[in-house]
Amino acid sequence: MIPTNFKPTGPTIPDEAVSASGVSPRAWGVGALVRALAEALEARFNPITVRGEITGFSKATSGHCYFTLKDADPRADSSISCAMFRRVAGMLDFSPKNGDVIELRGRVTVYAARGSLQLVAEHMAKVQTSQGELWARFEALKQQLAAEGLFDAERKRAVPRFVRHIAVVTSLQAAALKDVLAAMARRAPHVVVTVFGCAVQGGSAIREIGDALSNVEQHNQWIRRPSAKKSSDLIKSAHPIDAVLLVRGGGSFEDLWAFNEQSVVRAVVACSVPLICGVGHETDFSLCDFAADLRAPTPTAAAELVSEPTDVWLAALDLMNDRLSNAMHRRIDERAQRLDQLAVQVSRPQHVVQRWRLHLERLQGRVRHAVLSNLQQQSQQMRRPEVDFLSKSLEMIARHRARLDTLSARLDALNPQHVLARGYAMITSTNGHAITSVASLHGGQHVVATLSDGRVGMVVGP
Repeated sequence: MIPTNFKPTGPTIPDEAVSASGVSPRAWGVGALVRALAEALEARFNPITVRGEITGFSKATSGHCYFTLKDADPRADSSISCAMFRRVAGMLDFSPKNGDVIELRGRVTVYAARGSLQLVAEHMAKVQTSQGELWARFEALKQQLAAEGLFDAERKRAVPRFVRHIAVVTSLQAAALKDVLAAMARRAPHVVVTVFGCAVQGGSAIREIGDALSNVEQHNQWIRRPSAKKSSDLIKSAHPIDAVLLVRGGGSFEDLWAFNEQSVVRAVVACSVPLICGVGHETDFSLCDFAADLRAPTPTAAAELVSEPTDVWLAALDLMNDRLSNAMHRRIDERAQRLDQLAVQVSRPQHVVQRWRLHLERLQGRVRHAVLSNLQQQSQQMRRPEVDFLSKSLEMIARHRARLDTLSARLDALNPQHVLARGYAMITSTNGHAITSVASLHGGQHVVATLSDGRVGMVVGP
């Protein structure tokens, strides 16, 4: 853009560079060249008005301000050094800071000490970026990234239901961080929370958010090294990060713009850890929401998505405790009933059955006591897998079942019916007493012979 006060005049050639016959071929002095360039710029462009975004803002103890003005369009990469002296800075109605889009009226000149181009501000006004312009950039970048597949549901990962270590990427001064920490302390105090601080607004937010996500990757890479295991008992966060919360509180569309920058969105996609984005309020949307593995309407909701309440896990463990106990009791009752059936089949000797029945009841009591004791320990140790307990219980039952089967086989071997089946007979008196000696018999005595298929009455001869 050519200024309205453009003057088609050329640079003034210093006297020492001119000879009597015209322009001298001698070399320019550095000072002469700098002054000539400064005169040419001032004659052609000044005064001039420029619009751009402030970066690298600093204020010296003298009150003078120095900063760089870059194009507000992130696709451009042009910038110019600026200076604003104390007199001008004292007349501003706002405090300039990095990320502000301003209109600066001043003079373009050459800083003689370095020979660099410089814009000296004589007036500055803050410019509010048009909502329509930002929305147009938002939609254009959204379509571009969607076409690349960055928002596809197929590439998104499920967030672990049970986490031990989470990372929170946000500003250390943000209210969102307090909300997340409060929700985690209330719902899942056993989960380790590591905060990776970064700016969430302004010119430096884009770089700092990307650096914070990169630090999450470096943490997990360090934890997975063999050397890290040696110090795991000394470091509270020695477990790899299971999920990342990228959070920020509410704000205007402009305030949340850092989460719509292409480099930030790509950093979210590149994160190898499942990431939940909780930026703004329920109605706020950013491109990071589309790229994240899961979107939360608020920072607190993001914390709730990875923090199943401890009471829920304890209740689930109690339910499994009851189910295991009931299954164990049913199995023991079934075996006791089987033993009763075997005892009915064996008519003699009853005292052996009774002895083993009492022994079985003692074993049953010991098993139940061991099961209940083990279940109580399991309920107190939430992290311990229930599978180990079930496996040990089933092994104990299997051992007692094998012993019971062995004893049943021995008991069955003592059944007199098997002896009768081989051709033997059992002689008893009429009142049922066993006769084991001829000496106990006398002539004419009535006796009963028990065979394998029945009984026969007999009389002893003289």
